[in-house]
Amino acid sequence: MKKNIPNAVTCCNLISGCIATYFAFTGQLHLALVWIIIGALFDFADGLTARLLNVSSPIGKELDSLADDITFGLAPSAMVFTELRVMDYPFMNESDSVLRFLLPFVAMVMAAFSAVRLAKFNIDTRQKASFIGLPTPANALFWGSLIATKSHWLESSPWMTAGVVVMIFVSSWLMVAEIPMFALKFKHWGWRGNEIRYIFLILSAVVLALSGVLGSMWIIITMYFCISLAAAKDIKQKEAAE
Repeated sequence: MKKNIPNAVTCCNLISGCIATYFAFTGQLHLALVWIIIGALFDFADGLTARLLNVSSPIGKELDSLADDITFGLAPSAMVFTELRVMDYPFMNESDSVLRFLLPFVAMVMAAFSAVRLAKFNIDTRQKASFIGLPTPANALFWGSLIATKSHWLESSPWMTAGVVVMIFVSSWLMVAEIPMFALKFKHWGWRGNEIRYIFLILSAVVLALSGVLGSMWIIITMYFCISLAAAKDIKQKEAAE
């Protein structure tokens, strides 16, 4: 019973992702984002629970990846799909009904790349202290927040549709790219060696205070990527030293 507690928490993550996907397909995008965030909390809690109980199992690792692809792959892809269905297509005329029907499905590319990203993470021994490529939860929170709170921006110009499609492919590539990104894993609480983490947390707290939880996620993830990119050389050096 004890060793199955973390797996039960992981299943709560998966269920949260299923609920988020339902709300995404029904157009209730704020609720979809809320359930992605709830899933992220369960995703954090399952590893914490396993460490506290000092239990682990091979099935736990596989189950975690399955749950993550639903919550952080399929659910945000469903949100983008729903948004693309209501956006304008200036490069298509009314006779292009087939293309209008098919284009929103491009969003599902992110679900596939999320699965690839998670599979790579499971077998990549380099990602113990930091990440290589954009983590799937970060990608999910970026898209979930952007779609749920800034849909009026995306719908302000018909040409934004092309921008969203390009962003889908860029974010999909970032998840599997060989770009080092820092993780919020503290080995000690001192400033030295944790400068990047503390700077990110301080800036994130400011953004949260100004924009609220749901509206700030896409800004925080963008900031996370930019800081990681600026500190890529330093992250590589620390990774090599460890």
